[in-house]
Amino acid sequence: MVQKSLIYSCVARGTVILVEFMEFSGSFITMAADFLQKLPNTNTKFTYVSDGRTFNYLLDQGFTYCVVADESVGREIPMAFLERVKNDFISRYGGGKAAAAGANSLNKEFKHKLKEHMQYCADHPDEISKLEKVKAQVSEVKGVMNENIKQALERGGNIEVLVVKTDELRNGAQTYRETGNQLRRKFWLQNMKMKLIVLGILVALILIIVLSVCGGFNCGK
Repeated sequence: MVQKSLIYSCVARGTVILVEFMEFSGSFITMAADFLQKLPNTNTKFTYVSDGRTFNYLLDQGFTYCVVADESVGREIPMAFLERVKNDFISRYGGGKAAAAGANSLNKEFKHKLKEHMQYCADHPDEISKLEKVKAQVSEVKGVMNENIKQALERGGNIEVLVVKTDELRNGAQTYRETGNQLRRKFWLQNMKMKLIVLGILVALILIIVLSVCGGFNCGK
């Protein structure tokens, strides 16, 4: 039965258990505390399986939320429970009280909340399942949107690169035209110089020929 599935829960800061609630006692309580020492320091989720039970952990901002459940329940309900507890815990102690609290010092204030959340998740498995599916769909949609935005930004970057390259090509073409005009003027001047030189040579040859002919025939007489 799901109503008997969530049997122990706690909230810890590091390895210091601040508050805990259990349906009944057993060795799993010691095991849950031992697993706290093996968890990483990053925000993540972990599940250990031992003796037909799952030890589920949610690590967030230096606090660890734990629930021990019957293995037959799976992970969906325990993880949904941990999310509910985390949100409730942060709303109550987000100001910093839990950062300096001692071991089991929050039992009086928050122990009954652990029991309420355990009971709610145990009594509403279908509702929890539907809610988790909706969250998964929302997460998927957000993922698709983020990917589309990323691709749009990348396309925007590519467009910017194309604009830069177009400007470079335009500037290059302008430089090419200016250089071409300069070369054409240079070659025109050189060509004109050659023509003037050739013309000068021709004029000189004509004068030499004329003078030679006139000298032989006494053109001046």
